[in-house]
Amino acid sequence: MGLLAADINDAGITVLSEDAVVYREPGFALLEEDGLTTGRAAYANARIKPRRIHDHYWSNLITDPLPDQRFQHLSAADLVSRQLEQISEKSLAHGDRVVVAVPAYMNNENLGLFLGICHEVGLPIAGLIDAAVAATRRHYINASPVHVDLSLHSASLTRLAQAGQTQVEKSAVVEESGLVALYEGWIRLISDAFVQQSRFDPLHTAETEQMLLDRIPGWLDSAAGNSKVGLELEYRGISHAVELESLELVAAAAPVYQRIVSQLRAIYRADETPAIQLTDRAARMPGLGELLKARVGGEVFLLEPGAAARGLLARCREMSGGEQISLVRHLPWDQAPVELHVAPDVTAGGRPSHLLFENTAYAITEQALNLGSQSVDGERWIDLQQDMPGVSRRHCSLALENGQCVLRDFSRYGTFLNGHKMDGSTVLQTGDLVRLGTPGHELRLIATEASDGA
Repeated sequence: MGLLAADINDAGITVLSEDAVVYREPGFALLEEDGLTTGRAAYANARIKPRRIHDHYWSNLITDPLPDQRFQHLSAADLVSRQLEQISEKSLAHGDRVVVAVPAYMNNENLGLFLGICHEVGLPIAGLIDAAVAATRRHYINASPVHVDLSLHSASLTRLAQAGQTQVEKSAVVEESGLVALYEGWIRLISDAFVQQSRFDPLHTAETEQMLLDRIPGWLDSAAGNSKVGLELEYRGISHAVELESLELVAAAAPVYQRIVSQLRAIYRADETPAIQLTDRAARMPGLGELLKARVGGEVFLLEPGAAARGLLARCREMSGGEQISLVRHLPWDQAPVELHVAPDVTAGGRPSHLLFENTAYAITEQALNLGSQSVDGERWIDLQQDMPGVSRRHCSLALENGQCVLRDFSRYGTFLNGHKMDGSTVLQTGDLVRLGTPGHELRLIATEASDGA
């Protein structure tokens, strides 16, 4: 009778026992007339049989029929059930119980269905724990931690409170910002490099396209710490080799990375020191950690592989399940704390000098520039029209504070930074877009050329 810990992130569903990895497979399913295959065997056909591949069933766990008319007798729940059956067959011994790290993209409805499926396939669930909480095992003193992980189709950002233990404060799921979107960008980049440098097109056949997909993880590892990475594919006895700058991989991922950066900046308040905690999966993405540190600030901390599952094994031994299982969103720390002493980086992202609204640029100074629908005599104001829904009388203000451009929100409706609702206050950077109201006033942060031409 033992305890197993499962991390059900669909980018790599992992089950650990006390001393070994007993299951590690991606959330892919291959549907064919003669059967259903999940995990690595399905992933091996992702480019060979793309119309028969399903990879949204964990992130969209529902009972609605699949859109493919040939398989409308099946649902996402059936695909999850099949993969859970395989986990049970490969991992479970008599008397074992399982604690599960739950990703942020699963809601209460998904979890209720998940528990029902586990009961049907004989997988005894001892507890459900938020994945960010499971992975966070130490106190970040003088800092505010946010846990960053990637799944197949999204990035999950979880802000953690630290009142005597680690606890979920808020979570954000950034859609179309997972491994699938990143790999698509890298496939285009790498295939173009092969065509230009060797006249070999790896997208010409499904077989070579699958080979390219399978090699990407190894190539990403090679790019880590190296300015260039060599890529090689062998097809029909002929080897094709090209070379890429590692920065090209980072540039190809920029649209996805920027969405993550924008959401993360909206989570942090102006007076906080960020402690950005990256899972092993996120840390392997070239340039992501460096970009987050440069644009958000603070420090970046890299977690060990399987951190969520390992955190469960260490701290959830007493969980025994029962008829009523609810999601646990807090756990005690069991590792030594780390104390941060990081000075704010006033140059991160470029400090704006003006706020551009309509046709006027307003200088940003130590004196607050207020925005709202009712101006006050003796104060600097941008007086917004009163008939715009969602604009408060004193909605927000901008000012230079300790060398940074700080936006503070006073409204009942919220202020949006680059499309994300900010949390009380934030540090602004050149190029940011601030929105107030519905449909909204848009204001852009700009920097003007200095008098000496700088």
